[in-house]
Amino acid sequence: MSRTGFVHQALRYGSDVELLGGTVDFATDGLAAGDAVLAVVAARNIPLLREALGDRSRQVEFVAADDWYDYPSRTLGRYHAYCDRHGPNRRVRVIGEPVWAGRSGFETREWMRYESLLNVAFADSPHWILCPYDTRRLPALVVETAARTHPELDDGSISSVYADPAHFYAECDAHCPDQVPEAADRIPITRDGSAAVRRALAAYARRAGLPEQRTYDLVVAAHETVVNVLRHGGGRGVVRLHCDQDHLICEISDEGAHTSSPLPDFPGHLPPEPRAPNGHGLWLVRQLTDLVTERLDPAGSVVRLYFRRPAA
Repeated sequence: MSRTGFVHQALRYGSDVELLGGTVDFATDGLAAGDAVLAVVAARNIPLLREALGDRSRQVEFVAADDWYDYPSRTLGRYHAYCDRHGPNRRVRVIGEPVWAGRSGFETREWMRYESLLNVAFADSPHWILCPYDTRRLPALVVETAARTHPELDDGSISSVYADPAHFYAECDAHCPDQVPEAADRIPITRDGSAAVRRALAAYARRAGLPEQRTYDLVVAAHETVVNVLRHGGGRGVVRLHCDQDHLICEISDEGAHTSSPLPDFPGHLPPEPRAPNGHGLWLVRQLTDLVTERLDPAGSVVRLYFRRPAA
């Protein structure tokens, strides 16, 4: 099938036959058209696809989904990097099967947000992404939401319940966890205190059991956010640190007085142009952090950085 412009489809399958029926022609048509074809699927599905494609499988790049879908922002960054490597004029076809098993309710919602954001991230590209959803294994809510985050289904029909990404983004924000407890460790942000903040962050992360590299990532991500507070948030704020069962949470809030340009609709999710005057900081923060939530408001903003704690 010949298509132009970005295409994002959901493939809901209930058997191996349905999976292959929706993906094999997709891949072979792409190869015939000269497209790059990437299959990021559940490990159990890789041999199925290889066998069905036969000799053509050598032209397809296969990646186990568990190795690709770790955290939403980093996965989005991987797809951008992959497409960039193949040049701006060559279409990339992706069979992309997100990992839903073992996610908390919060994490599941963030992966739903990711699926919706793909429609913004690649809107101006020629690429084609087909996302399989295994109805035998996935919760009903995940399968149902696929029709809200994908403009099309695999048969080319238009989804009647597709949600505008800006509206869906706001829905996800409404489901974000409550703020960290007032009893959390509290570090004031001042113009001459950034070094003390970094030291306190590193000490807290080590006590919480974060590996040294993740401790470093936390310090860099938090510092970048604190710098934004000092530049645009009135110069004063507070860092609160707290651990729940799954994550170390670093909440950074300011007192408002933002004077920067209007805030973007999808802050930090989309890679900025290399020479863009701003937008690099929050993109970097999202690449370093497992999950990020934000409420960016001229009256006072709150950014929360989540780092998964090692299993006990």
